Amino acid sequence: MTRGGGVVVTGLGVHCAAGAGLAAFTDALRAGRSALLPAADRDADSPGAPLPPFDYPALLTERRARGGWVPQKAARTAARSPLCVQVSVLTAAEAWAHAGLAEGALPPERLGLVVAGNNLTGAGAHRAADRYRDRPAAVPGRYALHMQDTDQVGVVSEVLGIQGEGCTVGGASASGNIALINAARLLDAGAVDACLVLGAPTELAPVERQAYRALGAMTPAATGAGTDHEPPCRPFDRAHHGFTDGVGGAAVVLETAAGARRRGARVLARLAGHALRLSGTSLADPSEQVEAAVMRTALERAGVAPGQLGYVNTHGTASPLGDRTEAAALLRVLGPDAPALVNATKALTGHCLGAAGVVEAVATLAQLAGGFAHPNPWLTDPVEPRLRFAGTAAVPLAAEFALSNSFGFGGFHSAVVFANEGV
Repeated sequence: MTRGGGVVVTGLGVHCAAGAGLAAFTDALRAGRSALLPAADRDADSPGAPLPPFDYPALLTERRARGGWVPQKAARTAARSPLCVQVSVLTAAEAWAHAGLAEGALPPERLGLVVAGNNLTGAGAHRAADRYRDRPAAVPGRYALHMQDTDQVGVVSEVLGIQGEGCTVGGASASGNIALINAARLLDAGAVDACLVLGAPTELAPVERQAYRALGAMTPAATGAGTDHEPPCRPFDRAHHGFTDGVGGAAVVLETAAGARRRGARVLARLAGHALRLSGTSLADPSEQVEAAVMRTALERAGVAPGQLGYVNTHGTASPLGDRTEAAALLRVLGPDAPALVNATKALTGHCLGAAGVVEAVATLAQLAGGFAHPNPWLTDPVEPRLRFAGTAAVPLAAEFALSNSFGFGGFHSAVVFANEGV
């Protein structure tokens, strides 16, 4: 049980390229199995880290057969939803059951939902434009719902019976952390007793993927050169050349510590501190000064000195400018002799865009609970050797506090600190 008050974590769920479900995801992290495809093995218009084969009815049946909880409305409500919404339903249901909320443990009006991500429907819009270009009168009315990010809120809230406050929050690649922060504020304000934070999957449209390449942020498409068979995403390695997009979602259930105690919930961790700041820019460039400021503020609010920090899950996209900036900011905050182990989950999952912060929060908490730090595949020549990067194999981790960073285009900078309740 949690040692103090505030906001605690009671449930986790995940469904992404690296693993379908929390157990599979944790196994993949421990083994350092990367879901990223070499450029030569994928189409230029396809994700670099695609979901495993996804058959929604079959997955519901399989979960029931294994004794897992499946909400009664899961099949009917989400049957005609887009794939990404169906992934969200599975992910949210896993976290809900993990938190012990599957059987109506709290009144519906005291349950909240914050969905992380913006521009979630680009690929769907692209497919719809192709399908109905020559027959616009055939566009179904339900597309007016599916084309909006809020479809994620509507479907998941209906399936889980959430009737308190809810919304989507967008902050580019920082959306996941921003959703965690907004949920914590709802709980602190007494607006809800429990809040599901959902990092919703994003499928990029071809034009969106090409825009990231034109910006120099994403790994290039296959060129026919020998380098096409090299690892596609190498965070913090001098050979880095951009991120690889991954499709996936994750969910975290947050509650007040007092509420979790009242219902006898198992506490996995405490959300001990957080910080969010803009750097006053419309561009994609990160700010070392603001990155350092949000890390420092999150640690101060958590009451954690840099020397107490045992683990850092970086934003770590493999963008050369982004990696160098984050490494420099980490050195500013932690100093060159800090004990914290550092790694970058995007090397295993791909960059899950708006969902990335929630995917990486789940990765952080899975590692704290499992007592390991996942490998950094292909990190052989670090851009900043003074940081204590986890190696190319998993290493033991006994950390009381962990920091998770998320930064986004347009000057979004965020950091959250988790306290390990198992230490």
